[in-house]
Amino acid sequence: MKSKSAVLTASLAMTFASAVYAADYQIETVAQGLEFPWSLAFLPDGGMLVTERAGRLRYINAQGELNPVAIEGVPEAFISGQAGLFEVALDPEYASNSRIFLTYACGTLEANHTCLSSATFTATGLDNVDELFRVKPAKAGNAHYGGRMAFLPDHTLLLTLGDGFDYREEAQKTTSHLGSIVRLNRDGSVPDNNPYLGQSGVLPELYSIGHRSVQGIIYDAENDRVLSHEHGPRGGDELNLIKPGNNYGWPKITYGVDYNGSIISPYTSLPGLEQPLVQWTPSIAPSGMTLYRGELFPAWKGSIMVSALAARNVRRVELDGNRVTAQETLFEELGTRFRDVRSGPDGALYLLTDAAQGKILRVVPAN
Repeated sequence: MKSKSAVLTASLAMTFASAVYAADYQIETVAQGLEFPWSLAFLPDGGMLVTERAGRLRYINAQGELNPVAIEGVPEAFISGQAGLFEVALDPEYASNSRIFLTYACGTLEANHTCLSSATFTATGLDNVDELFRVKPAKAGNAHYGGRMAFLPDHTLLLTLGDGFDYREEAQKTTSHLGSIVRLNRDGSVPDNNPYLGQSGVLPELYSIGHRSVQGIIYDAENDRVLSHEHGPRGGDELNLIKPGNNYGWPKITYGVDYNGSIISPYTSLPGLEQPLVQWTPSIAPSGMTLYRGELFPAWKGSIMVSALAARNVRRVELDGNRVTAQETLFEELGTRFRDVRSGPDGALYLLTDAAQGKILRVVPAN
């Protein structure tokens, strides 16, 4: 279902202001004027929560109307470069507790962390805000935070973390959270079956290590598996099957080279280090990820959708078991950087554009 062209149209039905039509789908603008929107969560009432990297949490009602006033009570984020407010996710029991989770950079340019907090979402703002976790050690700079979340069937939380850019050797250390995926209980405590639990001198939150900059993670319930993707340097972006206790190799192995062209490692594989399901060279800069579960696009059902910043498209990835069998490039006609992609409860696909005047877009079948 590749699109061949797109033309701007006038207003569309409902509250969506405008649409872009393509061969097999049309793209509606749900909201615009968002400052680098980063993440989207669908509410049971038909509304949405969306984060802006600039530190704001916004509400869109079931009619598609963006509240012009940001939600109050959001934890203060360190905002600089890639740092800011990242993901918003609903508690698995949100219907009964109205609890949300937020990830963000906290601290100063000289000493900052990826942080995780929970809060109760109310009509007037956030209540009961509680910081649950912050990465150790602190790092300087403003790059590679991770910040994506996924819940497992037991309601524990996986949180992706970056290597801090200038701290890549930390990704191989079990005394550091940098360059890892961690698993937490929803109160921030450590699950009693984490893979590194009880090992002397090892951080108990660790779930997997050897990552560079993980900005996408999903739990695939149908196949009982966790998939994540991460940025390589120049080349070597990866889609990985995540298993507890595994080492994904960064920076001991990589398919990419450093930004100045120098060799990071001569190895693309070594014993005991996991290989990606697929690697992208040149880099596409993967950002968000979703498993499309909707009925509106039968040909896409079960596909992994990966939004990309540098490639300015969305990659549709087909898997047969744990083997990548096909890829399709979507939405290149928009010519924009995509920060996130979500499978909506209405069967539509939602896109967040990475721009100072960012948008939320809704993809539905063409009329």
